[in-house]
Amino acid sequence: MQKIYITLTHTGTLLSNFIKLYTKKDYSHVSLAFDEELEDMYSFGRLYTYNAFIGGFIKESLTTGTYKRFKNTEASVYELEVTDRQYVEIKKFAHELYKRRKEYKFNFIGVFCVMFNKRIQREHAMYCAEFVKKAIEEGGIDVNYLPEVIKPEDFKTLKNVKLIYKGKLRKYRTRIRRIEAPKPITIIHRRAAV
Repeated sequence: MQKIYITLTHTGTLLSNFIKLYTKKDYSHVSLAFDEELEDMYSFGRLYTYNAFIGGFIKESLTTGTYKRFKNTEASVYELEVTDRQYVEIKKFAHELYKRRKEYKFNFIGVFCVMFNKRIQREHAMYCAEFVKKAIEEGGIDVNYLPEVIKPEDFKTLKNVKLIYKGKLRKYRTRIRRIEAPKPITIIHRRAAV
């Protein structure tokens, strides 16, 4: 068995606040990672840190770009156990998309149609939640019960998903290091009986 990680975030940018306002949910973005450290993480988002209106398929990083700029990003990280085959298929889909990323655009029209509960599919264009749903589906995981007009928070309802972190995204790695740190050994000295 393998694990994938679904990361819900809210950066507090103008666009993310607008999305949060009309969805009335805590999070406005979702990413998909293939490692617990979130170093191999993908989504549709801004291509340039300082321009929210030029978007596409990106590899995200906790230490550069948008997440470095917006230090108070709130996050929830969910873990989903998948079979080895599902893991390979989902990862293959994301990596193939990344190789062809110049062909893909951010589906701004699709995002704004979410307000009206309408799904607008565009060729070679997705928004973050569309990508994550499609990637999981490509792995053969049943997502038919998820809404057709998908939003980041909908991934909380995935079957067998487990919340492993909630808080500031910049503190996430501290949590990982704390889990991996060896526990100190306590030596108890006993007095010999006299």
